[in-house]
Amino acid sequence: MDSQFTGVGQSASLGPKIFTYAMAILLVCTTLTIAAQKKGSAAPGGVFAQDKGKFTIQLDGKSVGHEEFELAQAGGGWTARSTTDIAPPEAGNARISGTLTLQPDGAPISYEWQSQADKTNGARILFANGVAKITLQMQGARPFEQDMSFGSPMIAVLDNNLYYQYAVLARIYDWSKGGAQTLPVLIPQELTPGSITVESAGSVTANGKSYDGLRVATSDLEVMLYLDSNHRLQRIEVPSAKVSVIRD
Repeated sequence: MDSQFTGVGQSASLGPKIFTYAMAILLVCTTLTIAAQKKGSAAPGGVFAQDKGKFTIQLDGKSVGHEEFELAQAGGGWTARSTTDIAPPEAGNARISGTLTLQPDGAPISYEWQSQADKTNGARILFANGVAKITLQMQGARPFEQDMSFGSPMIAVLDNNLYYQYAVLARIYDWSKGGAQTLPVLIPQELTPGSITVESAGSVTANGKSYDGLRVATSDLEVMLYLDSNHRLQRIEVPSAKVSVIRD
């Protein structure tokens, strides 16, 4: 992973970090909509299917937060929204919410996030022709605008603390093609671009149950996604960080 990915949560310009180092390791790579192709078995609405539920976030076996999420059709596209309430050890409580609108093939249309901790910060991002137009609003400061060019309309949006975006990643990954697929990615709360590699891991097990595995990796970190037979996200594991995200 490039050095630009080592800081997660909120950067110095966004206020105090609210996570332990171990949690930060996960959150850095927790961040998705990718260069992908439609699966051959995709539904008429594209690569997605409706989903709704809740995750429990664990650090070293102890619950530190929850995330509620929903993926639903919206007009001709899809909307993925989630809200995370988290209270890691030795840090204050925080609520982070995000809404990602997508085209049927997974290309992002817009994204909004808001973080409420000591201060309330947020941003709105509009995607068009491979360019992300970002308007950042920090409490007590003037709006800040920045454009980032990715050279492709298929951009992965994987934001901090919003783990359900991995479920969107699992839908967009081209399962029929398989193999390692390297994807451009934007971490909105960090204003950071980069790339990740996603690859099917075949059949994997957790707590005696079998799942379809999807490996998400950088040069120095690996995250494993556990999916049911319909490729719905059930679990996330980062052994090196002692972090688990488990569907209730």
